Amino acid sequence: MGEIQQWKVEEPYLHLHCGLGEAPYYDEDSNTLRFVDIVKEKFHTINLKEGPSSHQIHDLEAAVSTTARVEGTEDKLIVGAKLGYAYFERSSGKLEYVKKVWDERDGPGKAERMRCNDGAVDAAGRYWVGTMNDPKVKEPTNEGVLFRLDPDLSLHRMIENVTIPNGMAWSGDNKKMFFTDTPTKNIFAFDFDLASGAISNRQVFFHHPDDEEGGPDGLAMDSQGNLWTAICGGWKVLKVSPEGKVVGEIVLSTRMISCPAFAGQDLFITSAEEEEPEKYPDSVKYGGSLFRVNVGVGGMPLHRFRRG
Repeated sequence: MGEIQQWKVEEPYLHLHCGLGEAPYYDEDSNTLRFVDIVKEKFHTINLKEGPSSHQIHDLEAAVSTTARVEGTEDKLIVGAKLGYAYFERSSGKLEYVKKVWDERDGPGKAERMRCNDGAVDAAGRYWVGTMNDPKVKEPTNEGVLFRLDPDLSLHRMIENVTIPNGMAWSGDNKKMFFTDTPTKNIFAFDFDLASGAISNRQVFFHHPDDEEGGPDGLAMDSQGNLWTAICGGWKVLKVSPEGKVVGEIVLSTRMISCPAFAGQDLFITSAEEEEPEKYPDSVKYGGSLFRVNVGVGGMPLHRFRRG
C-alpha cells in the first residue's frame, strides 16, 4: 500500500449503543448533525456548537435508513423508510409516505421482506435510494433495487439485482456516479448524465481486497474528489483517491463501521453493534457509537430534493 495518511481514533465522540447507526448528515445552516438507528428506529440530533450534551433521540414510526433536505422547507425531510420514500416532519415526528416503491410486478410479500438502505441526492435534486432485504425478515439476497425519485415524483428503477446497496456520490463535474454494493466489496463508477439522470458504462472503481476483513459501506466525498468509505467489518474508513487508490486510513476502536459524513474538516463516523461479540470482544464496547476525527479537508456540498 505504500505510505498513506493515517489516523487512529480510540474514544468515540458519543458513546452510544445503536443497533445500526447510519446516515450521518451535517446541516450547515443549523450547525447540527443528524443520524439514524435503523434497527432501533431512532432519529438522533446533535448541535455541534454545544457538543455531546445537546444530543437528543427521537422515536420513529418505521425504520428509516437515509435522510435528505427538501427545497423550500426546513422542518420537513425526505427519507428512505421501510416501504419507500416518505416525508418526515421533524417538529411532530410524523412520517408520511410520498412514494412506495413496490407494486404488483414485484409479486406478493416483496414490501414486507424489503426496506430502504443508503441514499443520496444528485445535483438536479433527484433522490437515489437503494433497497435490500430487511434482515429482520430475510437474509440479504440480490433482489434489491436502486431507485431514483425525480422532483415530479416519478420513480425509476436504475439498477436491479443488488444485495446491500450502500454509499453513493457524484464527481465534482457531475460526469461520474459512484455506487457501492457491499457484498461484492466493490464501489462501482458509472458515466452520469446530469440532464436526464441516466447512468451507463458500469466499471469497478475500487475493490476492497478479498483477503481483508469487511466491505465498503457508506461513503462521503471530499472537496478534492477523494472518496472516504467505511469498511464495515474492517475497523476502518479508507480514503480512496480519484484514481481508485487507497491514500489514507482511519482506524477505529470498533469493527462494524457504517458511514462517514463531513462537518467542516471533521469526519463524523457512525457504527453498528458488534455482530460476533465472542469472536471480536475488543469491538463490543464502542459498537454503535459515533466517532469524530479531523482529516484536514472538507466535504462536497450536499444537495436538496427538489419538489416539483
